[in-house]
Amino acid sequence: MALKNSAVLLIGLLLSCVATSSAARILEETVPSKEEHQPEVPPLPKVELPPFPEVHLPPKPELPKVELPPVPEVHLPPKPKLPKVELPPVPEVHMPPKPELPKVELPSVPEVHLPPKPELPKVELPTFPEVHMPPKPEMPKVELPPKPEMPTVPVFHVPESEPKP
Repeated sequence: MALKNSAVLLIGLLLSCVATSSAARILEETVPSKEEHQPEVPPLPKVELPPFPEVHLPPKPELPKVELPPVPEVHLPPKPKLPKVELPPVPEVHMPPKPELPKVELPSVPEVHLPPKPELPKVELPTFPEVHMPPKPEMPKVELPPKPEMPTVPVFHVPESEPKP
């Protein structure tokens, strides 16, 4: 039964692949190219706008110059003197003497006799032959170009407006 079901499934997959590939081929043959499909667009008519009328604004009214009244002088009363406060003396406190703690004798630590340490044998390392390296060549001195000067930022001066009469 399982063999029959898998055979039906494989035949169905094969038929669907054949159908999609033939449909894709038909679509490729029937789609026109982009150049043939472009409709012609008529040019837009030119529209001329009338020129903007000149606008004449009335001159700016001059604002009246406002003068502030002078600041009145303020006379504050003198600061009152505060009375000098004396604190009462701190009373002496007598503490009872500290009780002495009893002496505790610790038991003596027993002596431990360990065997003497064995001496390690001396190991002689092999000597390596001396290697003579050629002297290092001197590096050539490189002269750098002079450091360029930083460009200065131009300073803009705002002209002061002349007072109007």
